[in-house]
Amino acid sequence: MDVRIRALGAGLLGAVALVALGAVPADAAGPAGGPGAGGSLPVAPTPEQAAAAPRTLDTVARFFARDDAASARAAAPPRIEGASVPVRLLSPDFVAGKPGAPVARVEFHASKAVAADGRTASLWSVRGPGGGWQVVNIATGDDEARYTAQGLRLLPGGTVFREPQIDAWYVQKGAKVLPLDEDAVRAVGRNGTSLDSYRVRVTKAYGDKLPGSAYARRGAAGGYDTGAGAGASGPAAAEPAVAVASVVGGAGALLALTLAAGVAFRRRPH
Repeated sequence: MDVRIRALGAGLLGAVALVALGAVPADAAGPAGGPGAGGSLPVAPTPEQAAAAPRTLDTVARFFARDDAASARAAAPPRIEGASVPVRLLSPDFVAGKPGAPVARVEFHASKAVAADGRTASLWSVRGPGGGWQVVNIATGDDEARYTAQGLRLLPGGTVFREPQIDAWYVQKGAKVLPLDEDAVRAVGRNGTSLDSYRVRVTKAYGDKLPGSAYARRGAAGGYDTGAGAGASGPAAAEPAVAVASVVGGAGALLALTLAAGVAFRRRPH
């Protein structure tokens, strides 16, 4: 399966390093220059504080303004709604069959931003080397908060996670894995599957694409498609410079974006 990675926002991003599934956890890729780096978004003790900082909200306002520049500035500023949620992605250790490995691991935290007209966006925060949190990506919609709430209603105390290779959301508790969206339904059926059966499926699909595999060594896991952008738009120069660690779909690759020219903006189909 030679799936390729598409950059978040063609022309927006600077130096790009592509690595295989799980090789660089998001928490390990903090903001360039650390706290106080010129032009970067604020670093704060918590993801909520990073998301709610005035300079972050101003950037979010610009994000929303791209669709309606004439009225966005006159409207009320965006607000952060609720607490941030940890976003878990399918774990490479689980795929590899490591004993005791959880099905997913936390890669970043997401905060829900709401515009004056009700539009939503998700602010992705990662922890930097100094322990502070910084927003590194803004994506349309509220998938992270919505699916987390949905999954915990369905299986209280469960683990909500995303399989980014097919953009599928699940909730797992004990031996049960249930789908939360149509992509997951297509993968495991409307009634879900067992944890063991799910492991068999993902190991078959991705087991030969883990770090150190022949697939990764020949660079297939880091295919970079400039022919079709992932949908981000807007001039990079208008936004603060940050370093980004963003997880995107395709062959289980983590796209580590360092020294980016601007905050990564991402549109998501629904």
